[in-house]
Amino acid sequence: MGQVKIYGLRSALSPISREFSDILHGCVVDAFKYPENKRAHRFFYLEPEEFFYPEGRSQQYTIIEISLFEGRSIEAKKLLYKLIFERMETHLKITPNDIEITLTETPLHNWGIRGKAGDELALDYRVAV
Repeated sequence: MGQVKIYGLRSALSPISREFSDILHGCVVDAFKYPENKRAHRFFYLEPEEFFYPEGRSQQYTIIEISLFEGRSIEAKKLLYKLIFERMETHLKITPNDIEITLTETPLHNWGIRGKAGDELALDYRVAV
């Protein structure tokens, strides 16, 4: 499943990247019943002159892009959003107004993983949740 990209201002995101990743991964595990041992997060730190964001957002504005296998229910996706918004605000004081999340789903056969097409893999978790 997931390849996660996280974009934000270096000054705001870099000091909290480990905790941010831990919280985000916990949300994915809880919402999608995803294995604890499968985390693929990449942080993209931007300088102020490289990151333009909408009016009304703070310097904590963060974009989360998650590429994943198709198959999760709408309810599971909405639970993921809810958990991310709640936990980031509770633990890191990043308001929901400063977080944007995009899920991009693709068929298993569009993934190449461990030398195979994704639809040929024996997964140790369910995608349809």
